[in-house]
Amino acid sequence: MWQAAGRRGIFSAMNPASHLEDRAERAKKIIGAPEHFKVCEGCESIVAARVATCPNCHGYRFDESPERVVEQAGILAARPQQSVTSADLE
Repeated sequence: MWQAAGRRGIFSAMNPASHLEDRAERAKKIIGAPEHFKVCEGCESIVAARVATCPNCHGYRFDESPERVVEQAGILAARPQQSVTSADLE
């Protein structure tokens, strides 16, 4: 597994356990403030509520309900990353 360190595009190897721990930590932050996020209906990524298009798939349809955000955060926290993000391409 590879993960970008911040937005600087520096990559470091991560073992699967620490990768899931990192995702679980991010999920906790999202679950704590679901009104600041929404779920892309194209790729099911969780994105900031302020974006107009998904940075991953460029979709423009979102589910902004806090219940859906919390549900999706739990799903994503329990599995390794499967999508390629813009940070992966830097």
